[in-house]
Amino acid sequence: MNRRTIAYLALIATAVIWGAAGPVIKFTLDGISALPFLTYRFALSSLFALALIPFGGLKFPLGKKTLGLAVLYGFLTSTVALGLLFLGLEKTTVLDMTLLALVSPLLIVVAGEIFFHERVPTRERVGIGIALAGTILIVLEPILSNSETISQLTGNFLIVLYLLVNTASVVLVKDLVKMGVSAVSLTNLSFVVGFLTILPLTIFAGDLPQLVTSVQNLAFPYHLGVIFMAIISGNIAYTLWARAHRTIEIGKAAIFSYLYPIFSAPLAVLWLKEKITWQFVAGAAIIAIGVFIAEYRSARRRSA
Repeated sequence: MNRRTIAYLALIATAVIWGAAGPVIKFTLDGISALPFLTYRFALSSLFALALIPFGGLKFPLGKKTLGLAVLYGFLTSTVALGLLFLGLEKTTVLDMTLLALVSPLLIVVAGEIFFHERVPTRERVGIGIALAGTILIVLEPILSNSETISQLTGNFLIVLYLLVNTASVVLVKDLVKMGVSAVSLTNLSFVVGFLTILPLTIFAGDLPQLVTSVQNLAFPYHLGVIFMAIISGNIAYTLWARAHRTIEIGKAAIFSYLYPIFSAPLAVLWLKEKITWQFVAGAAIIAIGVFIAEYRSARRRSA
């Protein structure tokens, strides 16, 4: 099996895991609030990372620049990105998050043009513009549907910020794996950085006693949700994702993000009992048209 096939399989596995992650986060937030959830999650991921030290699972990059970029990547992908995602899902729906996430590959295409000088044709630009218009409709859905306006609207904006930070993380991880940083070490380092930066926030917010109490009193299904996010969606999925970026171009790798709704949307409706509104359907249709225009052109260019 060649390297590209292995990379594609890794991205498919990541899509399955991260597709289920949104519903798991939303479910677990019913039992524990976002900041204690994040702290507990990073603590488990960090313990797992430290346990891998004897096996070479946590090697610090050589050189101040590389180490600095690795720490920055860890801070962005763990503390900032996941913090925005968890806080966003506390306020909005998994269905809205799923649709907004469809724009992520297109943001990565834009980042590829800016940072790696990958040419984006006019038709692809049009598709990206249409998809972004659909994204605006989804963000403003709470106002249009007269639902929990302030809370859900805030949540949608937080999800958009999460997507922008996640795009920056993709650019950084591409550079870091090219510098020879191990995907496993990079992933484990990011969660140690996440724990070391989120713990002071928890203490400052006065939530440390609440964290201890929350963990002690947490029902078993919610513990499973945290473990899933820490180990499976965390250490394992991020390692697979980073390894795949060593071989696959960021534009191609980003396409696998379109698989996430296949797993997250059914779980949101059947498990979490979320409702599909006409605004959701309209936004989904506009985003789908934009994605089709952008990616159809991209697929033809790649085939050529």
